Amino acid sequence: MLLGADVGTSGLKLVALDEDGAVVAEAEEDYEPERPQPGWAQNDVGTWLTALERAVDRLAVGPVQALGLSGQMHGAVLVDERGAALGPALLWPDCRAADLVQRWRDLPRADRAALANPLVPGMTGPLLAWLAAREPSAVAAAAAVVLPKDAVRGALVPGEPVTDRSDASATLLWDVVADDWSEAALGATGVPRGLLPAVRPSAEVVGAWRDVPVAVGGADTPLALLASGVSDGLLVNLGTGAQVLRPGAAPVADAEPVVHRYADVEGGWYAMAALQNGGSAWAWVRGVLGLSWAEFFGLAESGVAGRVRFRPFLTGERGGVAGPDDRGEWSGLGAGTTRADLARSAVEGVVGAVGAAAALLGPVEGPVVLTGGGGRVPLVRRLLADVLGRPVTWLPLRSASAIGAAVLAGRGIGVDVVPRMEPRPHGQPLS
Repeated sequence: MLLGADVGTSGLKLVALDEDGAVVAEAEEDYEPERPQPGWAQNDVGTWLTALERAVDRLAVGPVQALGLSGQMHGAVLVDERGAALGPALLWPDCRAADLVQRWRDLPRADRAALANPLVPGMTGPLLAWLAAREPSAVAAAAAVVLPKDAVRGALVPGEPVTDRSDASATLLWDVVADDWSEAALGATGVPRGLLPAVRPSAEVVGAWRDVPVAVGGADTPLALLASGVSDGLLVNLGTGAQVLRPGAAPVADAEPVVHRYADVEGGWYAMAALQNGGSAWAWVRGVLGLSWAEFFGLAESGVAGRVRFRPFLTGERGGVAGPDDRGEWSGLGAGTTRADLARSAVEGVVGAVGAAAALLGPVEGPVVLTGGGGRVPLVRRLLADVLGRPVTWLPLRSASAIGAAVLAGRGIGVDVVPRMEPRPHGQPLS
């Protein structure tokens, strides 16, 4: 039995795979980011640890051979020399470092191009710069800055703070061309080189928790790729946010990128167009309308297509599809507008934004595979197929990222497991 845990933005998901790659048990624990000030998003690492403990207790499976970890990308957690968190984890939706992103814009063009990623305030580099400027004593006391899944692993398996390529490449501190830390970007943070963690292979076992070997793990999106088996075409993950991934990208310099270029967990690269506002925008509309999830999607089915338009960018975006200062809006409202029309427009708005993100990656060719909670809704699958002009196959996985983490755990102990997939009927384009 192999365990994979995904430390997500709004909950922790845990899966158990058997030797045949079948998911034999799942558990989930919900939580929400803490927002002590407008524009901030953080969590105490203890929140994630409690969620993991509860999920493991609920899973009730037989002997476990290994544990792998997946985590939300970006963010920053200061830790001591044994990997224990010294304060809250700052998360990817956090905007407190927005003004400091200018330091990255001011880098020499060649150095900025080597980062090959849009400049986002919730990435590790800008957040680390904010900590150095606003909480210098905390930075001085820290041995390293790590990513969310690394902080959880550090609490489970005390030892040298480490991360992996897939998370390191998403920090705005990684030279994509050199495939190593960027000295120029590090200079923008104002912290010493020694604060960067060692980078280890994602499947490497670094210790044991409850006598179970624990692998380094990886970032959630490449682990979803690993679990899905997508090697060409597109993988669309629709959860709190949305990510459109195209595997097989080249690590090339780009001073003005509109899509992300990250390392996967197998030595390669992928391109990603990401949206901060996915299911989170639906959750906001659902709350405003006073609906349960079932009521929300049920009303959306009955709403008139295209009658109302909804822009889902409630918290701004990373660029490409929309900018950091963009915000959400409804338009086309009239005296005859119903709650069903508003719900329909919200679904259409998010799916349309996903389609715009996919367009940034070039013409859609090959299969389109959909994962994440948004894929559970037939209307979403149908609308996405229409927007992309391609059939969409849904993999009904509670967490593809957690499954990918379990696969990594197996590799760490020499067990190569291929997840068993059972695709559900896909959405078809209308034309």
